[in-house]
Amino acid sequence: MQSTSPRSSVVLFSVLLATVILTGGLAGPALATGGLADSDPTSAAAARADEPVAADSTAAVASAALQTQRDRPENPTTEGTVGYVAGYWYDDELPVDDQSNAVVDDDELTPVVYRAMARVERIRNLTFEDEISVDVVSRAEYRRTNGDRFANLSPAERLEQNVGYEALFTVDRNTAAADATESLYGGAVNGYYDPATDEIVIVSENPETPELDELTLGHELAHALQDQRFDLSQLNGSTQDETLAIDGLVEGDAKQVELEYENRCQYEWDCLRPSTGDRNISADVNWGIYFTVYQPYSDGPDYVTLRRYQGRGWSAIDAAYDDPPTTTTAVIHPDSEREPANVSVPDRSGDGWRQLTVDGDAASDTVGEAGMVAMFVADAFGSSRQPVIEQSDFLDGGPGYDYNQSVTNGWAGDRLVVYTNDDVTNTSAPTAAGDAGYVWRSEWQSAANAQEFVDGYLRLLETHGAESVDGRRDAFRIADGGYSGAYYLEQNGSTATIVRAPSVDELSAVEAGAAPAGEDSLDLPASDESNESNNIPGLGPSAVAGAICLVVLGAVTRIAVSRGWLQIDPRGRNRNRD
Repeated sequence: MQSTSPRSSVVLFSVLLATVILTGGLAGPALATGGLADSDPTSAAAARADEPVAADSTAAVASAALQTQRDRPENPTTEGTVGYVAGYWYDDELPVDDQSNAVVDDDELTPVVYRAMARVERIRNLTFEDEISVDVVSRAEYRRTNGDRFANLSPAERLEQNVGYEALFTVDRNTAAADATESLYGGAVNGYYDPATDEIVIVSENPETPELDELTLGHELAHALQDQRFDLSQLNGSTQDETLAIDGLVEGDAKQVELEYENRCQYEWDCLRPSTGDRNISADVNWGIYFTVYQPYSDGPDYVTLRRYQGRGWSAIDAAYDDPPTTTTAVIHPDSEREPANVSVPDRSGDGWRQLTVDGDAASDTVGEAGMVAMFVADAFGSSRQPVIEQSDFLDGGPGYDYNQSVTNGWAGDRLVVYTNDDVTNTSAPTAAGDAGYVWRSEWQSAANAQEFVDGYLRLLETHGAESVDGRRDAFRIADGGYSGAYYLEQNGSTATIVRAPSVDELSAVEAGAAPAGEDSLDLPASDESNESNNIPGLGPSAVAGAICLVVLGAVTRIAVSRGWLQIDPRGRNRNRD
């Protein structure tokens, strides 16, 4: 193991899953908008440096470098000079620059880290307040020391998580959500930052001689800088959607730093990159989970770019930490001025059913626009089912993915509440959704938007084998498979309600009035005989990419949405309350 002077927990994991062939690599806008901050933050050069520049603007890079040499102070300090840390400038040459690999010995690591810190300062136009410890470990060592992060859930909390995933057709009723989540991240974590110890750990694919990826180091150092300047532990979302939205700011900021870092590595700086190449995502990756947690990395950079152009460069992003976005809609549509609707789900259950409680409160959450998009697009990858959102619509040829989809872009608010009965609650340690139920109510910008969402959900039901129930209005049954059960859909103007129960008769026990006698007003779409997605040839698990960072606050692991169902450890979390 290699390290600088380690000290002794919010943990920020950075996950590199692969490289998207169709989107040209790392997610983010076509412009790398990291500011060309000068060593002296008060100089005119520093002010000019805070303006976004084109990623291929080599002339601008050279001009800024010449200006920097003229303005570089004679007596720089770590705390007061941007681009200078502990005796190292951002453009210093180091002996490791001449290596053919990225293996860094213990005595060489400290200069590399200090120079990388100076480079992040140079891009971000802020100085570090404290030093950062860095370790480089093999993936085997990481797995040995981090294998318990997906545990420590009580039976009620585990049931809540399982039902939340099941409602999105992401993890079926016979599978533990924690297992699906652990499977996704177990082989993909590329590094993490722990603010409690000021420590970064970089995970290497080379088991014998771990290599340092300087771009991953730069991304994690950006998070360390954010934490020192803005205190990441204070950015706590109360729902899945709000936490993802906050991550849109945090990850958009860090991703922009990473993109500019990568640009400088191509045109100006010598940088360490692993020789092992990209690793592939396993074929059994859960795409519903992946596309949910990836949204901040896809849309966050554009959100940050727009805020910088509308404001005063990086200073506008600094100010945003006092007023971060509260919905993924705000990040997906950064020009909109939407105020989210307050959606409530009062307990109207009976006949032995009730809302599940965790720590005395109703187990509920807000899925949000990003989670709904992930639900509708997951079948487009690694599935023979016809997806609601096709690959060709989700992969629009630009960087990242397109979360602005007509079936979900009218979102105004939602609330999903888990329901249980004695048979479920008395299970000592439920590991999957079992026979629990839920009520999922959503509000939309218009009745037309609500109708489009309901139509999309009906298509989702049809692909999973749902059939209409005779004599019950808008009730549907899935007879077999991991999502078997009864479903009731109701649209009332701009409000859509989905109720799920183990059987048709129990729908009205979960939500009074559900599935009344009568004729359908909603129809399942005609079945597609081929039932196959128009997947883009050649695009499989190994072709999907992105850097995903996870945050652990104290004892709580936040996988982009820790305050919702992707939470690993429940201690200390907030909840969405009625």
